[in-house]
Amino acid sequence: MALMRPEFRAGLSRWSEVIWAAGMMVLGLWLAHLGGLVLIPAGLALAALGLGWGMTALRRMRFARETAAPGMVEVDEGQIGYLGPTFGGYVSARDLTELRLLTINGRRLWRLKQADGQALLVPVDAAGAERLYDVFAALPGVDMGAVVAALDAPAGPGGEPSSALTLAQESRLLWHLPGAGLQPVQPGQG
Repeated sequence: MALMRPEFRAGLSRWSEVIWAAGMMVLGLWLAHLGGLVLIPAGLALAALGLGWGMTALRRMRFARETAAPGMVEVDEGQIGYLGPTFGGYVSARDLTELRLLTINGRRLWRLKQADGQALLVPVDAAGAERLYDVFAALPGVDMGAVVAALDAPAGPGGEPSSALTLAQESRLLWHLPGAGLQPVQPGQG
């Protein structure tokens, strides 16, 4: 006999990291409240760490979606893989040069492009896609607030066939590696 309803247990599991971060913040504030030359700075530092962890946990929680797409995402030692029934593959996180969010026929996909031109499409709502948050957060110069905001934005018209024109309108460039891509030709270099 289960002591908790499945819906409550799922919600608790989803919010668990945020709850732990809040507990860390409360513990830090309690230590600071005790006073003293050591406990006040230590408590405030612990509370600040808890606040930072909580902000990251909230973003990570918004990044996780209910599994609705077939296939699964793997992240292992710098390799990102998507294993789906009709398409899939692997890319190296170290070699990423571009991150896009596409909407094709109402389905949202991450497009991860490497320096060699190879690209991997990963459904946003595939099993394990929440693991991509930490990979994206490690990209140099990425604005994770913008990535999460783009993910939360409406997907646009769903169910309509995409032409080349609508595909361009449904593609959002979220990150690009500085210096990657076409290099301008310098004067005198033919």
